[in-house]
Amino acid sequence: MSSLRDQLLGLGFKAAPKPEKKTATKAQKAGKPGKPKKPAHSQKNSDDMDLARAYAMRAQKEKQEQLQAEREKQEQARLRREARNKLAALLSADKVLNLADADIARHFEYGGKIKRVYVSAEQLKALNAGELGVVQHNGRYLLVSAATLAEAEAIFADAIALKIDPDAPVEDAPYSDPKYQVPDDLVW
Repeated sequence: MSSLRDQLLGLGFKAAPKPEKKTATKAQKAGKPGKPKKPAHSQKNSDDMDLARAYAMRAQKEKQEQLQAEREKQEQARLRREARNKLAALLSADKVLNLADADIARHFEYGGKIKRVYVSAEQLKALNAGELGVVQHNGRYLLVSAATLAEAEAIFADAIALKIDPDAPVEDAPYSDPKYQVPDDLVW
């Protein structure tokens, strides 16, 4: 019985090629000790080094930019904290005009949302005339005089929730034309 190897060769399979032996250099044949030759710096190695150096420089630059951005962010946060503290000192109890028994809700837009502050009838007239304003502080909306509002705006402009300019021109309503008026006798 023939071996499996012989059967496979008979079916047309080729024998596995034998690995080639390395030939020894002249120095090794002669028995002389010597340093093996090192390949000279090729262009590929130089390109790899330049690429690695470029990546390292880019990473270092990005890290510096990130640190600078973080420092600026911390500085802005510190300035905001200082401004809020100054605003808190400005808004003492005698400058805030909110009344506990105010029952009229004055709605206004602040931060992209509709907010409200409760005022009395006299305060509503003064607020709409621009004599009063609204300042947001610690999540509350405080009614203050126009002078206090101007001081608060100088300290921290982001805290101004409602400021009405009495000298601003009145916009024409798009439907103020008489042809758009609703008749008095219209029954719903």
